[in-house]
Amino acid sequence: MENLNESKKQSAKEKRNNIIVIALSVILVVVVVLFFFQNREHRTIVNEIKTEKDSIQNELTRIATSYDSLSTENDTINEQLLVAQTKVKDLLLEVEQTKKISYQKINDYQKQVTTLRGIMRDFAAQIDSLNTRNKELMAENLEVKEQYKEVESRNQQLNREKERLQQTVQRAAMLEARELVAEPQNDRSKETRFARRTEKIRIYFVLSKNATAKRGDKNIYTRITRPDQLLMTKSSDDLFQFEDVKIPYSAMRTVVYEGKELPVAIFWDNTNEPELMPGTYKVDLFADGNVIGETTFEIR
Repeated sequence: MENLNESKKQSAKEKRNNIIVIALSVILVVVVVLFFFQNREHRTIVNEIKTEKDSIQNELTRIATSYDSLSTENDTINEQLLVAQTKVKDLLLEVEQTKKISYQKINDYQKQVTTLRGIMRDFAAQIDSLNTRNKELMAENLEVKEQYKEVESRNQQLNREKERLQQTVQRAAMLEARELVAEPQNDRSKETRFARRTEKIRIYFVLSKNATAKRGDKNIYTRITRPDQLLMTKSSDDLFQFEDVKIPYSAMRTVVYEGKELPVAIFWDNTNEPELMPGTYKVDLFADGNVIGETTFEIR
């Protein structure tokens, strides 16, 4: 009887042990299964976080590259660009150096990336607007320059035509000496061809009719050049204005010109002067700063 009870006790004990082993086995299996699922979920979370981190890094890199491509001549915008670009690079460096990262940190980074992306787009829009306006201004400036060149060209052409008209008027108003004759004369006012007998030189001409010439007193100057190219003069003070300089003259006469033909005679008095040399002499006439006639004569 005692053996039977002992056997029952032993059997009951073995059952309890088996139940405990089974229970522990079940618990172990449950723990292993839970650990597997948790580990897999953890790896999934880690991978997702890493993927988000990589995505943030790539987006920040693209934003930094976009900032590098932005260009403007506006100093204020350039300063703002530099500040924003520095923020992007600092955030990119922070993301790259962060080892342990959470969803909360990821969300914070994503918000900052969204803000920086929006700022970059605003800059791009401003710069595009400025560049468009600059192009418009350049086109307007070019058009204005072309118009200015055209106006300047027209003005130059008008000035040239004005100068031509003035020259034409001046030429039309110039006096003209016709029938110009230089005649050596002796002491009896008779023509001579001998140098030793020449006492004076009579220069005769007719001022032509000219309705456009200025009326009034006219100073007529003559220059007589000897065969040796020396100018015959009475005084070093005998000068008149010709173009931009004052030049000496041999003889002069003032006449009153009224636009009609006017005979004029000017004389060179060789009395008390050295005897004239043989050869060909040249005579030039001037009035109003213009050459109005020339001729030559010869004595031997």
